[in-house]
Amino acid sequence: MRFGLVVVAVGGLLASAAAVLAAPVETILPASQQRVDAGFAALAKGLTAVAVDEFETALAVDPRNRQAYIGLARAARAQSLPGKAVKYYREALQLEPNDLDALQGQGEALATRGAKVAAQANLERIRQLCKADCAAAKSLALAIAQAPAQAVAASDAPIAAKN
Repeated sequence: MRFGLVVVAVGGLLASAAAVLAAPVETILPASQQRVDAGFAALAKGLTAVAVDEFETALAVDPRNRQAYIGLARAARAQSLPGKAVKYYREALQLEPNDLDALQGQGEALATRGAKVAAQANLERIRQLCKADCAAAKSLALAIAQAPAQAVAASDAPIAAKN
């Protein structure tokens, strides 16, 4: 009798573990998503410091929340910190390499820094993903065209192939 009870308990635990492992990777913890929503609301009101706190808290709750990285990047751009924005967009793209918002935002931040070649690479990637004209491609193309001709930081330069 005792053995049967143990088998049932272990089976229940295995079923619970399987359900957790089968959950979609994109499922973000609700508390994290609430912080992201609050962060974007704060950004819309011009409360950048409050927004940054919300996005950082969202990442503490769930480090897989790429919208929190995008929010931090947008906050950095609002503070005229395009280099910091590029870093946060890179974090988002590590979680989802095909995120159009992150590709567009990173490309625009790169263009702001004068890294037109790197921004152009993002534009080409967006065009591959869209297959047709899309708002992200149009916006980034415009940002590249309007970008100042500045010296490119070493971290923004394309990596040359070694022979």
